[in-house]
Amino acid sequence: MLDFFTIFSKGGLVLWCFQGVSDSCTGPVNALIRSVLLQERGGNNSFTHEALTLKYKLDNQFELVFVVGFQKILTLTYVDKLIDDVHRLFRDKYRTEIQQQSALSLLNGTFDFQNDFLRLLREAEESSKIRAPTTMKKFEDSEKAKKPVRSMIETRGEKPKEKAKNSKKRGAKKEGSDGPLATSKAVPAEKSGLPVGPENGVELSKEELIRRKREEFIQKHGRGMEKSNKSTKSDAPKEKGKKAPRVWELGGCANKEALDYSTPTTNGSPEAALSEDINLIRGTGPGGQLQDLDCSSSDDEGAAQNSTKPSATKGTLGGMFGMLKGLVGSKSLSREDMESVLDKMRDHLIAKNVAADIAVQLCESVANKLEGKVMGTFSTVTSTVKQALQESLVQILQPQRRVDMLRDIMDAQRRQRPYVVTFCGVNGVGKSTNLAKISFWLLENGFSVLIAACDTFRAGAVEQLRTHTRRLSALHPPEKHGGRTMVQLFEKGYGKDAAGIAMEAIAFARNQGFDVVLVDTAGRMQDNAPLMTALAKLITVNTPDLVLFVGEALVGNEAVDQLVKFNRALADHSMAQTPRLIDGIVLTKFDTIDDKVGAAISMTYITSKPIVFVGTGQTYCDLRSLNAKAVVAALMKA
Repeated sequence: MLDFFTIFSKGGLVLWCFQGVSDSCTGPVNALIRSVLLQERGGNNSFTHEALTLKYKLDNQFELVFVVGFQKILTLTYVDKLIDDVHRLFRDKYRTEIQQQSALSLLNGTFDFQNDFLRLLREAEESSKIRAPTTMKKFEDSEKAKKPVRSMIETRGEKPKEKAKNSKKRGAKKEGSDGPLATSKAVPAEKSGLPVGPENGVELSKEELIRRKREEFIQKHGRGMEKSNKSTKSDAPKEKGKKAPRVWELGGCANKEALDYSTPTTNGSPEAALSEDINLIRGTGPGGQLQDLDCSSSDDEGAAQNSTKPSATKGTLGGMFGMLKGLVGSKSLSREDMESVLDKMRDHLIAKNVAADIAVQLCESVANKLEGKVMGTFSTVTSTVKQALQESLVQILQPQRRVDMLRDIMDAQRRQRPYVVTFCGVNGVGKSTNLAKISFWLLENGFSVLIAACDTFRAGAVEQLRTHTRRLSALHPPEKHGGRTMVQLFEKGYGKDAAGIAMEAIAFARNQGFDVVLVDTAGRMQDNAPLMTALAKLITVNTPDLVLFVGEALVGNEAVDQLVKFNRALADHSMAQTPRLIDGIVLTKFDTIDDKVGAAISMTYITSKPIVFVGTGQTYCDLRSLNAKAVVAALMKA
């Protein structure tokens, strides 16, 4: 039984609605628009909202959306057929009203579709009940029946078929290695007038035919390629030896200044070196602002310079015909038109480290968005699909909720309480290091920070945070802030309850007047149930203002698995009625991936959570905010 069926335009005008069991369809449809249609997540035509399952179909030619809702515990097999039938009949019946493309005409139009819909619903329900009886497969229809009986009989003296094939391949390789004379003699024998087949005593498999064709191709074209390869190798001789070898005289160095790579100091005092280091570290920006992420590289600049130079080899007529060859003039796009382009786009996304399932869903979403859309006269299928994919990726990297930590911290200051941030993630992704980077960013903005060492499991975790605290205290000493301690470490050693330590740290920060509490947790794998239970307990008991998942930019499919299982574990092991899940993402090691930035797409797509910070290096100032357009440009680069 259907709860509702509604038809509305992409501009938000409801053209027709059928109310079944449900009293109102406003809430589920608005959730579908916010979470799927506006966020470019149309790869799957199904959406779940509370106890309802919504299935939808887009008509890009007339800018219409068809949505049907039913209880998710039901399995209605006729829903897809019903949506297709309703879409086809409604479009054909009210084509003239819809083609006027004006809101006033749609509002004044009367869409009396109730009787037609009930008829289609009745036909769809009846067709789902009528099923053809399943017939057993006969022996004549099987693959085994097609084989001759002689091929199934094995005698004692014969070798198995696979071994005979392997021996033939080894013999062919030996013949090929004897030289060009042996191969040239073997080819005419194959091209003789004798028929090749089982009646002549020779059986050729597909692999042998492919191998023979490959040998013929190598004989025709291989020699020229070898000569060109040899010529290119000989043109570029290798340089041997060092350009400037170091000269040693009787165990000493003739030029000792050239070998001195130590940090220069003034009068041998480390404080002078520290002050120079401070000047280098203060690169966050004026007023402690985060700089945008820059994904461009030197290869891009070189390619741009080379592209500006006119090419002498390309003729005017060739370029003109090449341009006109791919033009599609005033036609509506179909799946067949976009299939080859979407396949290349999917492979390109996977090569850029996007998770395979998400790459498929992205291409499916673009296909649903463009199917039936009328193209311009001077537009190609490739450019249209690429532009639509770029817009979808930018929209995905800009989720619904934007995390503004500075605004939230100032709001917590007005309420006279500390702002609490919890960091979680798997082992070795850089939680402690990026916690120190975020601490430096907060100190640059004038907020005092208390670091809670709740990683009581890993050896050296507390000492690592103590070193970072000492370093940050040297960069922001109390003398520069009116005697106020700007950064401090709260630790209770190893082997203690992490949730209890976090609770004591928050109480200590409230009493001492700290603005921010950064809670460091132990790294854990997403499949470890006891550790995930402990993390859910820490988050439930202390109710932090922000839960950040720290993930690497190096992972591909693993990013999806980590985020999905972390969210699921926090929901399953939480004791609260509305469990607290991940609020944002910190993407680390971004400087190690060049243009393979697909992990950012995978993480944002699977959780709809924003990437708050991006770690790009080893120093405290190597912290960036995500620039969606720069990431998408690097992702689409060939």
